[in-house]
Amino acid sequence: MDYDPVKDRLGAFFWKTPTRTKAFYRLLDTVFLRSWYVRRALRQRIAAMGDRPVRVLDAGTGFGQYAYWLLDTFPNVTVTAVDIKDDYLERAQAFMAQTPYAGRVAFEKADLTLPLEYADAFDLALSVDVMEHIEDDRAVFRNVLAALKPGGVFIVNTPSDQGGSGVTAEGEESFIGEHVRDGYPLAELTEKLETAGLTVVETAYAYGPAGSAAWRLLVKWPIQALNASWLTAPLVGAWYAVGGPVGLALNAVDLRRENADGGDELLQSDALHVFN
Repeated sequence: MDYDPVKDRLGAFFWKTPTRTKAFYRLLDTVFLRSWYVRRALRQRIAAMGDRPVRVLDAGTGFGQYAYWLLDTFPNVTVTAVDIKDDYLERAQAFMAQTPYAGRVAFEKADLTLPLEYADAFDLALSVDVMEHIEDDRAVFRNVLAALKPGGVFIVNTPSDQGGSGVTAEGEESFIGEHVRDGYPLAELTEKLETAGLTVVETAYAYGPAGSAAWRLLVKWPIQALNASWLTAPLVGAWYAVGGPVGLALNAVDLRRENADGGDELLQSDALHVFN
């Protein structure tokens, strides 16, 4: 199934006003368990940096929800948000221009597989649900490392090979047609990051048993319904009213557990190597 058309149509509706956009961001942060994990990691890492200015690279900003959350949460953070899609950048920039944070964020078009125009510039880089869309992942990791300051942090969240993209058995196809890979084995992603020159210091699986059940309730089934027909939108709304609290409770359970495996994996790595 192609996920982007549904996502883009939802985005087009919510981007019509700043109030709708903020509501859309809250919805994404609420129903997607990966956002719970990513925001927890960001809080921990940025808090450890103290009150000094923190410059963040949002590598593959998409709708811009993480850039907005960072600016809204941390007054000492500035964000450079890059993406390959012009329409995403234009909409996110237009929204951000109507917020108090316009002076602390820059949106730029960039192909992450090509060298970025920054060197030793960022304290933290973030990549959420990006790497499953890019074939040349090793080039991305090298380029992000070059943009990080020595000692900088790179947080990556991507589907794993343990049920990521909805693939749970050999021969199954990805739930999301735009992915170039169903998911990473943890060892493979760790090797690629460390070969690029990063040092992986923490890993976690999201979407364990509880989170996977929540994902079906909150994401997979509603998206499949909307992909079949937008006439199902009222039914999806009713579904969230009934299944939403259950899904959110399952998300909370997943976040508190140390999952042995799961559909997503989040890796935190440090740029401890200096390259000339």
